Amino acid sequence: MAASCGQEKIRWVTTIILSSSLQHHDISTTLQNQQHRVRYSDSVEDGSIIFSLSGVAFLLADAQDLLLANSKVIFERIKKFMTIHRNGFLLLSAALHGQKEWEMMFRVQQSFLGSNLRIVPVHNTAEAIKLMLTIAKTSSKSYLDNIRYRMLTAKAQIIEQSPVWKMLHHIQLH
Repeated sequence: MAASCGQEKIRWVTTIILSSSLQHHDISTTLQNQQHRVRYSDSVEDGSIIFSLSGVAFLLADAQDLLLANSKVIFERIKKFMTIHRNGFLLLSAALHGQKEWEMMFRVQQSFLGSNLRIVPVHNTAEAIKLMLTIAKTSSKSYLDNIRYRMLTAKAQIIEQSPVWKMLHHIQLH
């Protein structure tokens, strides 16, 4: 309690739209266990996770599937995802990101150079969820408004309590 300066951590809960293909995935179960409102949709790209209130979307892709599958099909899937979601992230999941995974990631980056696709390597479900929630939370309007307010308050307190500010104020009075 003392470390938080009297402020309690408030849990951030939001509505998340998941592709129906993720209905029985660990990500779905974990998000529901964290009390997020999870909705499933057949009309979104397979592997999509959308935080509509934050304006961010994630496409979950397994590195092994990308290495074994037809790259043209995968690239078309990513391209379709990017045309729909202007703030999109490709979560590339692999237990270990070895040479083959990094080369494949480089090919994806080259193919989508100039687009707003960001590729993020993740190792497991917990890491993917933590990353998605952090990005979605910091992109949320209500959270951004709260950060702006706290920064303005901190700025005002710094100015009021600054010895330099007090000295300048004192000089102006004389």
